Amino acid sequence: MTHLRLVSLLVVGACAAPLAGCIKPPAGMPDARVIGYDGHNAVPPDCDQLQRASLLTDSGVRRPAMQWGCATYTNLAAQLARPEDAAHPQTLGPADAAVAASAVNRYENGRVIPLDTATSRSSK
Repeated sequence: MTHLRLVSLLVVGACAAPLAGCIKPPAGMPDARVIGYDGHNAVPPDCDQLQRASLLTDSGVRRPAMQWGCATYTNLAAQLARPEDAAHPQTLGPADAAVAASAVNRYENGRVIPLDTATSRSSK
């Protein structure tokens, strides 16, 4: 009986854990289109424009405003390998199953083809 009770507590706790501590962003928050493009570089968003007043209180004191997505979109802008894709994204072509299967097969059999340093790009 105690084993069954322990399993029940674990299941209930596991189901409730994802709900605890999660704050959903307010409705109408911007998406990745807030990242600009100046013709050469991705431009991070103006974080002041992303700021929204907090609806939460802590012991009766309203919490400070939050800049929803500022860090995420600023980091994404810094990581874009082709910043022009933010303004003019390329369409996704069909997948080539034979090429993908061949790559997986080489990986599983320890025959990975090293990158060609003449054609590979480095972020350095």
